[in-house]
Amino acid sequence: MRLDKYLKVSRLIKRRTIANEACDNGLVNVNGRPVRASYEVKPGDRIALRLGSRAVTVEVLSVPESPRQGEVLYQEI
Repeated sequence: MRLDKYLKVSRLIKRRTIANEACDNGLVNVNGRPVRASYEVKPGDRIALRLGSRAVTVEVLSVPESPRQGEVLYQEI
């Protein structure tokens, strides 16, 4: 799954367009390096994102084919 879609599905970012812009502006790092919105997310990846004064780092636990309500997708570090 693309990074921008994962950020939206996991509800880390509310809208996919905002996730796309965050990636373009270098506010999202995966495994310590900046990546584009088209990056394919894999279990075990560590995503760090900065939005305003909020900084969050999470570890990807699963990448669903179709997200279900209540499914755990990441663990905050």
